[in-house]
Amino acid sequence: MPFYTKGDVRIHYEEVGSGFPLLVTPGGGLNSVISGWSNQVFNAMEVFKDDFRCITMDQRNANGGESTGPVQVNDPWGAFADDQLGLMDHLGIDKFFFMGYCIGGPFAMKLIERAPERVVAAVLCQPVGHASATPDSMYDSGHDLWGPELCAHRPDVTMEIVEQYLHNLYRVQPDFMYCVSRDFARSCQTPLLVMPDDTPSHSLEAAMAMVALAPKAEATAYPWKEDEGMMAQTIEQVRTFLHSNQP
Repeated sequence: MPFYTKGDVRIHYEEVGSGFPLLVTPGGGLNSVISGWSNQVFNAMEVFKDDFRCITMDQRNANGGESTGPVQVNDPWGAFADDQLGLMDHLGIDKFFFMGYCIGGPFAMKLIERAPERVVAAVLCQPVGHASATPDSMYDSGHDLWGPELCAHRPDVTMEIVEQYLHNLYRVQPDFMYCVSRDFARSCQTPLLVMPDDTPSHSLEAAMAMVALAPKAEATAYPWKEDEGMMAQTIEQVRTFLHSNQP
């Protein structure tokens, strides 16, 4: 189990394959962990290991994972980006692709905002985002599932801290991708491939808004995951997209 440590943050990561670096994060909301790959719509670490140097990680404070750090109330999305960029620095990687499942959609946009010169292209797979019909889906999930479990084994974390943290993640900017503005999306020059989904947390509304706003964004077919043939075709579209943007 390799670890990267910086100050009071400790990140567990794994890598497989070789080639241009692809940092890929599984879904699971705030419980995004390496062990969750078996539950994803497809396992990018396995699918792309012959194409790229695939790197994945437990996100900070994900229950069931090995990455730990402060609950960064003041800048929660920025803390995730710092962890991800810090891992790339630790591995000696400057430029890389990023593919984020679920909460990895906002991860991608915050990374691009922080380091547009380093994220060469990004794939947003079933991204979470604000949905008008279910505006508190992500907040409620964090409050009811992630928060109590974290508090149970972290005496330094209280539900009051959890509630403020979730508020700053999902309610300070209760629109779109939570972590960046629509104006930023309009200015984003990073190539994006969006793989839409439509659940209370995986907002089709936010995903298609990103496609409409970002000048270099494109979308896969939708729906794409229910049919085996369409799934295979969509995975090949991701592979082609990444190869076509490789420096």
